[in-house]
Parts: sequence; C-alpha cells; structure tokens
Amino acid sequence: MRIDILTVLPEMIEGALNCSILKRAQEKGLAEIYLHNLRDYSTDKWRRVDDYPFGGEAGMVMQIEPIDRAISALKEERTYDEVIFTSPDGERFDQPMANRLSMLGNLILLCGHYKGIDYRIREHLITKEISIGDYVLTGGELAAAVIADAVVRLLPGAIGDEQSALSDSFQDGLLAPPVYTRPAEYKGWKVPDILLSGHTLKIEEWRLQQAQERTARLRPDLLSD
Repeated sequence: MRIDILTVLPEMIEGALNCSILKRAQEKGLAEIYLHNLRDYSTDKWRRVDDYPFGGEAGMVMQIEPIDRAISALKEERTYDEVIFTSPDGERFDQPMANRLSMLGNLILLCGHYKGIDYRIREHLITKEISIGDYVLTGGELAAAVIADAVVRLLPGAIGDEQSALSDSFQDGLLAPPVYTRPAEYKGWKVPDILLSGHTLKIEEWRLQQAQERTARLRPDLLSD
C-alpha cells in the first residue's frame, strides 16, 4: 500500500508516521507513506497556498492551483484508488471504513487548513471525504495520521500477532472485553478466576459476555446500529 499525504505542515505529523507499527510496516515494505509539502507546488514567489475568500468571509482559503498541481503530478506516476479529503463534514471514519481502505492499493490524503479549501477541489478532484469526529482541528494533518495508522496496522504482517487486530474494539461491532496481565493479584485486586482456568471455551464465552455488557453500558449506539 502507498499513502501520499498532501499538507502545508508536514512537520506536524512526520514523527507519528515514523514510529511503532507504522515504522515497522514501512521497513517491511508493506506500506509506503510520503509527505508532500503543498508549498512546493505553489507558483507564488512567497510559496503561498492560500488567499482571501470571494464574498468577504473571514479567514483564508487554500487555493485550487497548488493542490491540483500536486494531485496531477502524483497521478502521472500511478493510479490512485481514492483521493481523500480530511474534513469535519465528511463521512465519519470508523473501523469498517478502515478495513475497506486497507484493501486498496494507493491513497492520497489531502489535509485541509485555514478556513478550508476552494470548493472546486471537492467537486472535481476529491473522491472521498472523511471526518474523524464532530470537532474542528487546526488542520487535517492529525486526522490524516489517524487514518493512516488505523489502515496500515490492518495490513497483513504489520502486527506480529494478526489475531490481535481482529479482536480490537469495533471489529465485530462491540467494544473489546477487559484484558489483564501479571501479576494475578495486586493490592488485593484480582484477575477474574475464569481467565486463570485454562478453559478456552468458557473464557471465550466470558469475553463475549463482557464485550456485550461494556458496549451496552458505554456505547449503546453501537448495538442500535
């Protein structure tokens, strides 16, 4: 998988993309992640990529030309399955969407900034808009890092124990059950006896019951969905 991220602040996320699972996936050749500074595609001598909005609204708007030049340059080299814009009013990002994106080959992630991007970009260049939540960030860089992390960790071989990813929260529409490790007792706080029993079937039944109970208590909306 290849992910190209278009941004005006590459330094905001380069650290997150080069550690832990994302770093290992790239070292193994499972994923390629590239950051592209949109200012490199500006024809302005000051490398500006924004301008005042038509109509007099407050704030600045990202211009269409640098973004079009960047996307066009990448498309000349390869075909992309999706050109994604990280936006507060996009489709809500969730685990099923991460699963679907992990099956694709090449993605472009465009990070918004300032007041937003020229709407013609969304009309003619973007194939998918994604939101990671109902709030506004300084820019789309953090959202792009979240999407990249959630997708790349699903690639076969990215995680040492692939079963671990399959048992994550939301994979089956439920929150994950509680997990414990050594010591079995600490300050009088004990691990549930069932987990120490060695009875695989009963342990799995307990985990399912706990997942259902936690979901009903903490995220009942998942059950209604």
